[in-house]
Parts: sequence; C-alpha cells; structure tokens
Amino acid sequence: MYAADGFTTDTGALDLLPAARTSVGVGAWVRTDATRITVDPGRTVTVPFTVTVPRGATPGDYVGGLLTSLKQPDDAEGINVDRRLGIRIKLRVSGALRPALAVEDAHVSYDGTADPFAKGSATLTYTIHNTGNAAVAARQAARLSGPFGWFAARVRAPEDTPELLPGERWKVTVPVTGVTPSFAVKARITLTPLLTDASGSTSPLAPVTATTHAPAIPWVLLVLLLVLTAATVTALRLRRDRARREESRVRAAVAKELEALSAHPRP
Repeated sequence: MYAADGFTTDTGALDLLPAARTSVGVGAWVRTDATRITVDPGRTVTVPFTVTVPRGATPGDYVGGLLTSLKQPDDAEGINVDRRLGIRIKLRVSGALRPALAVEDAHVSYDGTADPFAKGSATLTYTIHNTGNAAVAARQAARLSGPFGWFAARVRAPEDTPELLPGERWKVTVPVTGVTPSFAVKARITLTPLLTDASGSTSPLAPVTATTHAPAIPWVLLVLLLVLTAATVTALRLRRDRARREESRVRAAVAKELEALSAHPRP
C-alpha cells in the first residue's frame, strides 16, 4: 500500500502517480501502519491511515489517493501486471482560498474554400490554466465575428472542463463553421469558473475573458477580382490604342490630301 498525489489526465479523469514517482502533497502527507498487507479469501482487512499536513503548507486544494498495488505475472504476455485500486483523498489546507483561471496561447486560424462566395471554417485553440490555489472546473463559451462585430458565426460551446487542480492546464480545440471571409476575424473566449465547496455544492464565479485575432482573406475572390481588373485595364488600354491609331491614320490622310492640293492647286 502507498499514497500518491493525483493529477488530471488528458481525458479528464483523475489518476494517481505510480510508486516510483515522488509525491509532494497528499502522497507525502498520508501514512499507513503497514506498507504490505495480506487479505485471506473472503476476508476483510481494515487499514488505518493518518494525514499529517506540514506547517507552512500553502493554503488551497490538494488531491491524491491511497492505493493498493498487486503485481501479478502474465505468463501469456511475459510481463508483470500491476493492478492498482485506490480511494480518492481530497483535502483543503485552511487559509485564503483564491480560485483563478487564465486563458493562455489563444489562437484562431481561418480556412477558406475554393468557392469564392462560400463561407469557410476556422479552428480556435487555447489553454486553460488554473493559476489559483483551488480546484475548479470551467464552463466555456466562444464567439467568432468579423470587424465591428459583424458576420458572427455560430460556435458550439465546448463542454465543461473537468476539475483542474492548482497549476494544471487544459488544452481546448474548437472547430467553427460558417465563417465569413471578412478579411479579419475576432474570437472571444469566456470562462466561468465553477467552484465546489466542502458540501458538494457548485457555485459559478466571475467570468474570465480573452480575445484573439486572425486574418480571414478571401483569396480566391481576390484573385478573381484581380484578374477581372487586369482584363478591364487591358481592354481599356487596347481600346485607347486603337483610337489613337485611328486618329493618327485620319491625321495622316488629311495631311496627305492637303499636300496633294498644295502641289496641284485648282484654277
């Protein structure tokens, strides 16, 4: 048996450090009377444990667990399998509780289409960082729009995050469709921290917002406009050149006729 600190996995589940990893919180504060136990078939063993929080421990939330580890050989695979079972331990060190979340590395990228008049798609990514000392989840919302708030696209709200421990980060990717290529898009991210108290009641805190910008250039449409503009300019230039040539031809003919009249004046 051993205790270990907890952490949030990429899937949002709580996991506990293996025995070989060093714990600095719950895993270091929990002690049992025995590190090895034997449970006879059909019997139950009660294992007392104590939690000793050191003086000067930083106030806030800590999560870990007490595990049993049963290593058994797997002859078919030729390996040893470590079967772990644990109970979760969540404790709060008294003191000022400062729940806080931050949005970091916000980025939005626009992807156009071959149809010059169709809307494109975008991908919004950001990282949620628990910068406080309390375990909190986050309710998320995002909005994508063009200049001056025009051409807003519908953004499906991401699911609530799992409860993040102090210092943990959670990466979010939000696909967005129906984005108008308005030369620039603005993404606004809103997080509402969700704090759970000792009774299990969850309360929303003041929202946290962040914004990011990205170009949304309708390249296909711009190319068509450039081609059309070039064709129009070329046509006008050719027309002007033809007019100039015609004017020169007329002037030459008139000059020739006047020269002929001057050489052979009429009586």
